[in-house]
Amino acid sequence: MNKKTTILLPVLIAIAVAAGILIGNMLSRNATTPAFHGMGFSQPNKISTILDLINKGYVDSVNTSEIVEETIPEILKKLDPHTNYIPAKDMLEVQEEMSGNFSGIGVQFSIQEDTVRVIEVISGGPSSQVGVLPGDRIVSVNDSVIAGVDVRNNTVMSLLRGEKNSKVSVGVMRSGYDGELDFEITRGDIPLYSVDVAYMIDNETGFIKVSRFANTTYREFVEGMLKLKDSGAQKVIIDLRSNPGGSLVGVLQMVDEFLKKGEPILYTEGINQPRKTYNASAKATFSDIDVYVMIDEFSASASEIFAGAMQDNDRGFVIGRRSFGKGLVQEQIPLMDGSALRLTVARFYTPSGRCIQSSYDDGNEEYYNHIYERFHNMEQLVADSIHFDDSLRYETKGGRVVYGGGGIMPDFLFRLIPLEIRNISTRFTARD
Repeated sequence: MNKKTTILLPVLIAIAVAAGILIGNMLSRNATTPAFHGMGFSQPNKISTILDLINKGYVDSVNTSEIVEETIPEILKKLDPHTNYIPAKDMLEVQEEMSGNFSGIGVQFSIQEDTVRVIEVISGGPSSQVGVLPGDRIVSVNDSVIAGVDVRNNTVMSLLRGEKNSKVSVGVMRSGYDGELDFEITRGDIPLYSVDVAYMIDNETGFIKVSRFANTTYREFVEGMLKLKDSGAQKVIIDLRSNPGGSLVGVLQMVDEFLKKGEPILYTEGINQPRKTYNASAKATFSDIDVYVMIDEFSASASEIFAGAMQDNDRGFVIGRRSFGKGLVQEQIPLMDGSALRLTVARFYTPSGRCIQSSYDDGNEEYYNHIYERFHNMEQLVADSIHFDDSLRYETKGGRVVYGGGGIMPDFLFRLIPLEIRNISTRFTARD
């Protein structure tokens, strides 16, 4: 396992719990009876009775609120890996991730050996305007020292983010300078872009990288695709590697630009949720462009919806490595103190009927450790190391065999080092 894998997995775990939220919200809005209406506010049970008895009769004073906050995640561990409790203090950050922007100072940072180092400064952002540079080490924020104190990402983000136009004092150390440099930075809106790049590889092949699915993703994607089409793209490589998913709305709109009217995109279903099917509406703006979708073991949720729809409709080739395997749908239920419960309410299925959710029968820890197993088994290099269950065998619209039970398996397995990208479309056209 390489260092990149070790770094990316915790990030994927943290983001993946949010990836099905809009699917669940849409299910809730389309349900005839709101399944959870009012349930987050009053529902007496044995646990609340015990807490009431403690409050009224225990020998010492007890902070039952702290007990509840610590107990809820333990209860949810008995369900599935993506049912999740969001404390009230974390809700703002979660909402910012989905909305596609937040207010902050405009830097990307990394924590190494208790040192917060600036990796990137967003051009034209608040930090750029006052002179913060990549490589600077942030040692203090307002009155808080954050160097050499086992600081965490969440702590740094909470200190740097804040209301638009509010001010924050940041102290940095810079190579070649003695002492601490002090900057007063006025926080501003920081966009979280979904489309990293869109450019032509050669005269007929475009490349577009989508790193996340948020409310702005569809607009960014269409802008990038139109730029490629205007440049003469007849083929496009859509890179969804390490994309943990996100907004259902965005991915449905993206798929709709490639499929014919009525072609299936996905359906969702759960024991308490009736089956709901999503079909293409006939936009098909890019129906004349050949599609190649790149995925890897960190592509999850909405990324898998896109890849599965392209594959099952025989609309494009999927290339790379087997995807993560997150096919569960969460609905976010607000609680009275400002916190929320993300409860898994359904599974999503690709057009051929595949549920691509990986097994979590052995517990949440083993569920996430499946990624490490794949590297140990050399799956990223050898397709024959992957064994499929014939009971999970399905066929695409054109009769090609695909499998469910744990991620989207590419049509072509590649290590996908950068030098191979240029030759992808040529190689696949030759083998088709």
